[in-house]
Amino acid sequence: MADAAGRAVEHIPRVLLIEDEQNIATAISFLLGQAGWRVSTHSDGATALEAIARHAPDVVVLDVMLPGRSGFDVLGGIREGAGDVPRDLPVLMLTAKGQAKDRERAEALGASRFMTKPFSNQELVAAVTALARSTA
Repeated sequence: MADAAGRAVEHIPRVLLIEDEQNIATAISFLLGQAGWRVSTHSDGATALEAIARHAPDVVVLDVMLPGRSGFDVLGGIREGAGDVPRDLPVLMLTAKGQAKDRERAEALGASRFMTKPFSNQELVAAVTALARSTA
């Protein structure tokens, strides 16, 4: 990437965090920001696809339980290419319910990674970083 003068400009990776619990969103935003990510947040499943299209993130961190529309439904929309969202966008699904059926559903819908809350800070940052590298 280059600026108007032709100088190389480093790409700052962008992550969109879709999480309705404010304390969790604040903590994850801080962690990823400290790791060098430009973090945007969104809290409503019903308008999540529009937010993804608007922010054009490198990675989406997506909670399962959201108001308006579940994270599973949002993931399905991403993989269908709904709303001008790239189908191959890396998605890290987060859930407070670590049940096998949730993991299986996320994998069936095409989640790139799945993580159960609570998670370690290092594990989250490493997973988001790995997802970004997988598409670079």
